[in-house]
Amino acid sequence: MNMSILQSMTRLARKLGLVLVLVITISCVGKRITKANVESVAEGMSKKQVESILGPPTDIDNKDFVIMKKTTYVYRQGQDTVTIVFKDDKVTDKQSTLSD
Repeated sequence: MNMSILQSMTRLARKLGLVLVLVITISCVGKRITKANVESVAEGMSKKQVESILGPPTDIDNKDFVIMKKTTYVYRQGQDTVTIVFKDDKVTDKQSTLSD
């Protein structure tokens, strides 16, 4: 009987350890939509480069015109919004409501 209690406690400790690792991992990731990250997005960057900095967008709007393709990425975080505009898959404009 003592052996089964020990095995149960070991399983519980492993589960708690896994939960702890997940919580730490999630908290270390933190906000990706920061003023510093948005400022590092530069004109001419590709979608892949922007996503490596800011992560996947909250919304995407694609428009195909005869002479160019326009894509708008929108990132929402609470009350803040960041908008990145791509023309022919390169950043041409960015707007942000992020404060310091």
